Parts: sequence; structure tokens; C-alpha cells
Amino acid sequence: MREGEPAWAPGSFLTRLSIGEREEFLTLGTTRRIPGGRHLLIEGRQDTQVEVIRQGHVKITTSVGGTSRLLAIRLPGDLVGELAALTGNGRIATVTTCGDVVATVIRQAEFLHFVGRHPHVAAQITATVGRRLRWANERRSEFSAFPVHVRLGRVLLEIATSCGDAVGDGVLIRVELSQTELASLVGAREDTVQRALRDLRRDGLVRTGYRRITVLDAAGLRALTEKAEWL
Repeated sequence: MREGEPAWAPGSFLTRLSIGEREEFLTLGTTRRIPGGRHLLIEGRQDTQVEVIRQGHVKITTSVGGTSRLLAIRLPGDLVGELAALTGNGRIATVTTCGDVVATVIRQAEFLHFVGRHPHVAAQITATVGRRLRWANERRSEFSAFPVHVRLGRVLLEIATSCGDAVGDGVLIRVELSQTELASLVGAREDTVQRALRDLRRDGLVRTGYRRITVLDAAGLRALTEKAEWL
């Protein structure tokens, strides 16, 4: 991590590189600050650059039947857009900034040249793609294995851990999330997610506001999700 940079998210792409690899990699592109609500990458486009998230968070979405579906949230230290750079195919998802974001954009040619000269970096890119695929497969398997409130509890715990700020009585999730987006993440109807949130609020596990969620009892939420594994 460079002096003055915030800590990279645990397990993110940049944390898996050596200091030398990370420093050299970040000098390949241009770093700039992007306001919230801007698209870094757009699904279907044929551009092939990659983006390294330095500060802030971005949402990864895809369009299904004309409706935007939230797939994931990426954090400081994460790499996005690598598949298009590696394959030369169109973008498979849209990347949108959540509040101000600092990102480094690297052109495909420089990216591929660097990866070709650094086998360890190439291996970490492959591992990153594999972990994301495994996460997506685990979410899909949960859709049929657990009730919605359990799936929702797991997702909220994950997001609070990676994108949360400690407040007086809990952990505030810094990324704004609509009920539609939560429904996409847990594979449920929006009205079912509304009922699940109501149950979690009733049990004192979370507090909700407009696009804001605070986890009030992380231990209780974890106990709820872990107990479900034994059902």
C-alpha cells in the first residue's frame, strides 16, 4: 500500500500481490476521482480497459429482461473489467460508482503485457475469477436450500463486514441498497425480502432507513444463519 492510501479490503486483488508487483501495476494507468452514480464500465460495450478500485465502492449489475440486477459490490483493492481485457469480448456487467470513487484505468495492451511478464500476478487474476465464480455458485445453491431471511442475513453480514462503519449501536452499511437490489442478491421476490427485513427488524437484528441498513446485532444475525446450516 502506498503512503497515504487507505487499507485495501482484506482478500482483494491488490492484497495478493507483492509490494513491488502492486507498485508497478498501479503505475501502468491513469488515476482519477469519479463522482457517485457514474458508470466505469457498461454491459455490452466492446471497450477492453481494466479498472483498479483505489478508494470507495462500486456496484456490479446486469440487465435481465430490462431490469437491473445487483450481482456484487467491489471494494478498494479490487480489479474490475479483467474478463473483457483477457478475452476481448464485450462487457458482461455494468460497474457503477457508489459515492466518490478513486480508480486507476489501465489499457488492455499494458495490462496484458504486465500479466505476461509476471506469472504470479496472472495466477492471482485466475484465482480472483475463480473465487468470484465460487461465490456466485454458493449463492445460487442457497436459493433452494435456505429460507429468504437466512439468505438475507448472510448477505447483510458479508456486506457489513466489508462495507460497514461502526456507529453507536451497530454497523452501518456504507453502500446504499434498495430492496430490489437485495432481492437480486438473495434470489427472491421484492415483497418476500420486505417481509424478511421486517422479521429481522422485529428481532432487533437490523435497522433500516431509506436505502440504509444498520446491523444492530451481528452475533445474533450470525447465529441465525449458522443455525440454519443444521436444519
